[in-house]
Amino acid sequence: MRLPVFNPSLACRAAQGLIVGLTCISLSVAAADLVVIASSSSGVSSLSKDQVSDIFLGKSTSLPSGGKAVLIDQPDSSPLRDTFYSKVIGKSASQVKSTWAKLSFTGKGTPPKEGSSNDDIKKQVSGNPSMLGYIDKSTLDGSVKVVFTH
Repeated sequence: MRLPVFNPSLACRAAQGLIVGLTCISLSVAAADLVVIASSSSGVSSLSKDQVSDIFLGKSTSLPSGGKAVLIDQPDSSPLRDTFYSKVIGKSASQVKSTWAKLSFTGKGTPPKEGSSNDDIKKQVSGNPSMLGYIDKSTLDGSVKVVFTH
């Protein structure tokens, strides 16, 4: 019985292919379009980037239409969460988590609850006119309305 011969050139090409493939996957996740959503029955029609940032950092607790903002976040493990906080809010997810911990500890705010997926977030937002969340734009449907696009 003949054993296969190790070919370093082939192994190197296979590793390069794997790296390129993983890079493409991570770039597609990082480049995903995201939208901030509200219930179709919400009085909020649109939000600026500054308004989104202020609300998701706990600097503002009210919706422009009146009423207290209720927030829902992507799962801790979601790459979309990192993208949202870095691109829209201008901070890392861990910095935002630290901000909410301080607000919560001092009684000045309640951190966003965590949804389990884009579909879960859509479902919860659609049923609560005070709730805001963010999802991957490709999962958008008629159950919610877009109030901010990034």
